Amino acid sequence: MIQAVVFDLDGVLIDTEPVWEEVRRGLVAESGGTWLPDAQTRLMGMSTGEWSRYLAEDLGVGGTPEEVAAEVLRRMAARYETALPLIPGAVEAVRRIGAEYRLAVASSSARVLIDHVLAAAGITALFETTVSTEEVPRGKPAPDAYLTAASRLGLAPERCAAVEDSSNGLRSASAAGLAVVAIPQPAYPPAGDALMLADSLLTSLAELTPELIASLRD
Repeated sequence: MIQAVVFDLDGVLIDTEPVWEEVRRGLVAESGGTWLPDAQTRLMGMSTGEWSRYLAEDLGVGGTPEEVAAEVLRRMAARYETALPLIPGAVEAVRRIGAEYRLAVASSSARVLIDHVLAAAGITALFETTVSTEEVPRGKPAPDAYLTAASRLGLAPERCAAVEDSSNGLRSASAAGLAVVAIPQPAYPPAGDALMLADSLLTSLAELTPELIASLRD
């Protein structure tokens, strides 16, 4: 039986993929680099170290990956201070699931952004643990973040469910052995092969219920 639910952050609880794209694309343009057609798809799920290196070396931003990461995170934090783009029903869904299941986060966002979002939404205390891909060897689609979340909960991955939206996130959770709930964002639809890894496909957080989680591996 499922005993815990591990939420992704970007694209599941907050609608920040457009913000990430705007901030990174803007930095690439300002630096005289080239934004490649598949850049956003490739970036989704990368750890901070991975995406900052990609921007610095492959997209032509220049500077060290550490400098690129610091600038992007500074701009993201500033945007969050202006407006936190919570997805409708996000807080309600977390509280609804948390009433019956243990909760964790496994996110590609930097630690500082994860903590800021959860605190601003007033839901920090609902999560037993949160994992940033900064803290594991590999970002999504590798399973590291989800394996670490399950380990910190003291559970086998098979006793956990993941809530994801992106191709790399779905691949990561599936590779780790979690049951997978997909709630795709229409603007950034996951690849068909990644979507096939999901145990359940929902159209919104309103459909995410304890009964749905219980049905995944009953």
